[in-house]
Amino acid sequence: MKKQIKVVLLVFTVLTILLMACGACVNNSPSPSQLPYVEIQQYNGHDLSPISDVQDVSIKGPQIVDISTYKLTVNGLVDTPTDFTYDEVLANTSYTKEVVLNCVEGWSADILWQGVLLSDLFDKVKVQPEANTVIFYAVDGYTTSLPLQTIIDKKMILAYKENGVVLIQKDGYPFILVAEDKLGYKWCKWINRIELSSDSSYRGYWESNGYSNDADVSN
Repeated sequence: MKKQIKVVLLVFTVLTILLMACGACVNNSPSPSQLPYVEIQQYNGHDLSPISDVQDVSIKGPQIVDISTYKLTVNGLVDTPTDFTYDEVLANTSYTKEVVLNCVEGWSADILWQGVLLSDLFDKVKVQPEANTVIFYAVDGYTTSLPLQTIIDKKMILAYKENGVVLIQKDGYPFILVAEDKLGYKWCKWINRIELSSDSSYRGYWESNGYSNDADVSN
């Protein structure tokens, strides 16, 4: 009788260990792999350019931005200079615009951009009346500028997505200026500061090296 009891206890113990092991296997199983992003390929009945068509022609190569410490500073001729976090920028109303990026090197890319209106950010910091120029600064030291009125008239956006996908590193994550109707060197990437200025003669990186400060695509 005692022998039978020992056998039952042994079987029970083995079964318990097996069940615990199975439970551990279930709990420690790897989570499903994240699905790859789905890039929008068509818009308004025609094909968009793939993201891969946006080439990297930056002055120091693609920049890596730590979004956990990132701040977008908007200052200069404003009443309330502000450092915005990435999420605070994205909290503004989002807009989509199909805009072709035309590079001075001869290539172009027809991309659906998603972002926030620069004018919405300007409203938050209260731009002073004497401001007429907006200077953009990138984490790699690159700068460029545009007239304030041009930005407002063209409803330019600070984009954080391209073809429905969060900006990839080489294309300017976290933000790129969608400088509509302007050549690519006005499309500042990796923007970390926007200065409102009265210096309409300001020349950025390429403009200081002989490039047109107008940078109109038609030119």
